[in-house]
Amino acid sequence: MKFLISIEHPAWAHQFRYIIASLLAKGHQVKVVAIKKDVDLELLDSFSIPYEVISTTSGKNLFEKGIVFLRTSLRIFQISRKFRPDIYFGRASPMMAINSFLFRRPHILFEDTEHSQFCLLVCRLLSDVIITPVSFRKNLGRKQLRIPIYKELFYLHPHVYHPDPGSLDPLHLTPGDPYIIIRFIAWDAHHDIGQYGITDKYNFIKELEKFGRIFVSSESDLPEILTPYQLQIPSEKFHDILSYAAMHIGEGATVAVESAILGTPSLYISSLAGSMGNLIDLEERYHLLSSFRDTRAALDKATELLERGSLKQEWSNNRARLLEDTIDPTRFFLWFLEVYPDSPSQVKEHPEILERFR
Repeated sequence: MKFLISIEHPAWAHQFRYIIASLLAKGHQVKVVAIKKDVDLELLDSFSIPYEVISTTSGKNLFEKGIVFLRTSLRIFQISRKFRPDIYFGRASPMMAINSFLFRRPHILFEDTEHSQFCLLVCRLLSDVIITPVSFRKNLGRKQLRIPIYKELFYLHPHVYHPDPGSLDPLHLTPGDPYIIIRFIAWDAHHDIGQYGITDKYNFIKELEKFGRIFVSSESDLPEILTPYQLQIPSEKFHDILSYAAMHIGEGATVAVESAILGTPSLYISSLAGSMGNLIDLEERYHLLSSFRDTRAALDKATELLERGSLKQEWSNNRARLLEDTIDPTRFFLWFLEVYPDSPSQVKEHPEILERFR
């Protein structure tokens, strides 16, 4: 079979790397198209995944994003006409949904971002199957399948990921050393425009330094005053560093969830706090994450937790509960693609089939 997937964010590269590798290993053809966003192309290179760049930018404002949308829709059309995919899959990409409709081929996607309104609107109209976590708070109608998974388990499930302590060596760290990861995002995604996160970043960092070394990861260039804190490691090593950290504090939902799933205490600071079901689930059900709109409140919570000392065992226990309640999404998604079009009805009529993916 022929599969077409778009990679439009670094998290998408992580999420689908093992599915792409498995499909290729089974003799399927996979065409990857990519929009340059942060370090997604760097990640694809590190994973040895061939790809074709369809845009060198995702756009910085709504006008630019509109131009990118039109250009990439046309580029995917041209590629589809030549490649002739049997199935389009990936995330809620309206460009992919439009082309799947034009070429009368199914579009199967995963989505966990409720406030991605434009993308979900197009995909609800034109896509065939929308797989979401059980915690997803929107009802997307008959095309939606709720599955006990998190996006981050596609690449952080114990079946596929084990942290490498050797990744700490370049930072002169060993497991157990106290350090904190702080993550800033660029706020240029279409659903992030007009939103905000951590205020007074420098003083925020200075107040946390008493608890250990601070490493800052940022999607955009840091001001000079913050560059001494910049985390400088290969992108593919980031999850190892996150796994051994004493705490993660950040503005991005993806890294906040990654941290929680790895068993690292995670604080999410954003005006979007409270709008995403996966974060609410991790906070209220598993106590792996805390969300805040106010920076001061988040700092007080971070101080309270860090003053308690090591939290790793507590978070490890909470993580174990989460893994008991979920399935391996990579194995599930791979099966779903290969069995399609029978897979949706099998899941709906025989939900016990999910047990095979524990």
